[in-house]
Amino acid sequence: MHLAPLKTLLTAALATLALGAAAQPAWPPTPTVIAHRGASALRPEHTLAAYQKAIDDGADIIEPDLVITKDGVLVARHENAIAILNPDGSVKEATTDVVDRPEFAARKATRSIDGQAITGWFTEDFTLAELKTLRARERIPAQRPANVAYNGQFEIPTLQEVIDLARAQSAKTGRTIGIYPETKHPTYFQSIGQPLEAPLLAVLEKNGWNHKDAPVFVQSFEVANLQALRKLSTVRLVQLVAPSGRPYDFVAQGAANTRSYADLVTAEGLRQVATYANAVGPFKTLVVPVKDGVLGEPTALVANARAAGLAVHIWTLRPENSFLPTSLRKAPASDATARGDSIAEITAYLRAGVDGFFTDDSAVGRAAVQAFGKK
Repeated sequence: MHLAPLKTLLTAALATLALGAAAQPAWPPTPTVIAHRGASALRPEHTLAAYQKAIDDGADIIEPDLVITKDGVLVARHENAIAILNPDGSVKEATTDVVDRPEFAARKATRSIDGQAITGWFTEDFTLAELKTLRARERIPAQRPANVAYNGQFEIPTLQEVIDLARAQSAKTGRTIGIYPETKHPTYFQSIGQPLEAPLLAVLEKNGWNHKDAPVFVQSFEVANLQALRKLSTVRLVQLVAPSGRPYDFVAQGAANTRSYADLVTAEGLRQVATYANAVGPFKTLVVPVKDGVLGEPTALVANARAAGLAVHIWTLRPENSFLPTSLRKAPASDATARGDSIAEITAYLRAGVDGFFTDDSAVGRAAVQAFGKK
């Protein structure tokens, strides 16, 4: 073959490749709809059914909170405490039926988690096989009574099962479904010799997702574990920020570190966060405060984060009256289970410029994004 035709063919091939690359949509799409523990307004949280419902309803990303089993397997639960008791022995909160399982009665324990004494049952005292015999329950039945109908139907999923679901649904829907795992109580788990970070990276590596372009965000309310992860991986990291208080790893450091969450969201604090994280995840009112039950004017947080090179993903936008500002509640306003104007709340944060948001109902989140995009 002559060189000229070969050069022409190579040029055409490169152009085709470039066109194909250009046609690939950026991930994640923005604004990003992040399913908070799955469709937790509609199914018991952190179940494959909740994640599936969220995907069906338009979520871009599903969020598993990660804790660990006695035999070192990462599972999705809101807390390592899978049932918590009040001082009188009554159930304060439960995400499983463990309190009704006499074979596990002796596993009840009292632990200090982030400085708070908690009595109940904990994932680190169960093997995965034992946890798989339990069934999920609605965590907040007073606000979500309809979800109680699903009690007893679903298992506790592993991180691998969540990834398998995301990958299968990506193939089925033709859109990339990502995961947004949170490492829960990193300092506590390190203190008992069961750190979460190495197992997390091992699972991501096994799935070919331990890199900067993987459909993954790893989040934490602590700082040191994110900094440690950054030294080991290029995967996207997110610094969560609560509306008050301090990261528990700062608390554990004592007088050596007196910084608070408020320090992390100053202009300088955000620049420091950007040295190890790709995004900041503030509580919603740090972006748009609420005063006298009404959403106010946006703060400088989004602008400062963007100047530091950080995306902003707020948490959490929930549809029920009990979670909405007074002005957005619908009649009867005193009914905590009734749904208010969640779309109006989401729209206010989209106007403030957030890149993504956690929602308990992805259908509402998707509807808000679509309506906002038409304006």
